[in-house]
Amino acid sequence: MDKKEEKQKLELRGGIGGAITILVIGLVFLVIAALQHSKIIGYAVAFLIALIVGIFFAKDEKQYANAIVGGLTKPMFATIALAVLLASIAGSLVSQSGLIGTLAVIAIKLGLTGKFFVAVTFIITCLVSFSTGTSVGTYFVIIPILYPAGILIGADPAFLIGAIAAGAAFGDNLAPISDTTIASAYTQEMDIGGVVKSRMKYSIVVGIIALFLYLFFGPAGPIIGEYEAKAFNLVSLVMLVIPAVIVALALFRKHLITALSVGLVTGIITSLIFGIFKPTQLLDFPKAFTVEGLIPSSILGVMPTILFLMVIFPLLGVMENSGTLDRLGSGFSKLAKSPRKAEASIVGSVGILTMVTGVTSAAIISLGDMVKDLGKRFKIDGYRRANLMDCAGATFCFIVPWTVHAIIPTMLAKANAPIESAKLISPATVCLHNFYSWTMLVMLIFAIITGYGRTFLSDATAHEIKKTVNKEEL
Repeated sequence: MDKKEEKQKLELRGGIGGAITILVIGLVFLVIAALQHSKIIGYAVAFLIALIVGIFFAKDEKQYANAIVGGLTKPMFATIALAVLLASIAGSLVSQSGLIGTLAVIAIKLGLTGKFFVAVTFIITCLVSFSTGTSVGTYFVIIPILYPAGILIGADPAFLIGAIAAGAAFGDNLAPISDTTIASAYTQEMDIGGVVKSRMKYSIVVGIIALFLYLFFGPAGPIIGEYEAKAFNLVSLVMLVIPAVIVALALFRKHLITALSVGLVTGIITSLIFGIFKPTQLLDFPKAFTVEGLIPSSILGVMPTILFLMVIFPLLGVMENSGTLDRLGSGFSKLAKSPRKAEASIVGSVGILTMVTGVTSAAIISLGDMVKDLGKRFKIDGYRRANLMDCAGATFCFIVPWTVHAIIPTMLAKANAPIESAKLISPATVCLHNFYSWTMLVMLIFAIITGYGRTFLSDATAHEIKKTVNKEEL
């Protein structure tokens, strides 16, 4: 393939209309799956149908196939797929070690049952995600431990998993080491410290409101007697080494795969040393063509999630290669006729792109130049622009049921549920009970309409920017 052919964009019949039709078809089947409380495999089928239909819109089937392959070869796909595998095994180690029952007994003695456990879980998740700067990594640390423990002591499954997703969104939104914070700051040429400080007026306020919502609306379920009566197993507490290692490595900015791998290996060695598991309980080949144990069963349990990722990333490749995402961004910029409309365009364009791609940082980077030019045209301060972008990502990427922020929590909740009723979690359930992101949506609307938090460039600064832009054009 020569350079000329590499630069050629995928053309779809109907242009942007054809691309939107493909997305709408996928979304229609996605809604059907959500209404029927489908398993994750149902969501995968929805996007597979959209991919197949897309072939008939492609003017060049070979380019369409190359776009699909391009989506599958994205580093993000490999990272998330492998992370899901590792996290599933680590979660099984924790859940089957007796640690969850032990933590449940401790929480009962402290009086942290029902909605109070949900509120505490939200706070803990906020702290972990803020400290590590990764929402996806936070799911792998928190859910295998706090989700099953909470279920045993009366926490509502939907509110509990929603609180975890909400806490992850908080850290992703505010943490100075979050990829979205870094992307929003640098694309708008602002310092990270100033961005974080200026963002607190949105994130902290929204976080406090979300906390009270969980306390006020969270229902309380029954404490499961058989677990409450179990003896306190002090030895099982050593399995906390798994999340401890993962968090520690994340704080040192190690790759997510590295952190999960080291945490998993540490957990396996620890469990064998303390006699929590026997080697054959982890992996065994009892006879020909047969493999058993915690490790292979964990891998099999997570396959539907990986299949979902295998259809969502190719669809993303098609949308990128056809130029659909770029057109959406430029279309919003043309709607800006005033500072208020410019801010609405920033939020709208980032919001749609994060919903389509499922990756907030990618959307921010893709639209960074457009947002910067739009903001400078209307003298909107760089901190404000960065905050609007990041807060939009922390909203829209978390409230649709096809992104990793709905799929991974659902997978981990089902894999670590201590009772059957706790497995009745769908991606839509996670989204609907993420009070942080929904409250942030209200905050964004309020901020744009009233001007809350809006700051403008000084006339002198705006004049210097205009001179720089003119020079660049010359």
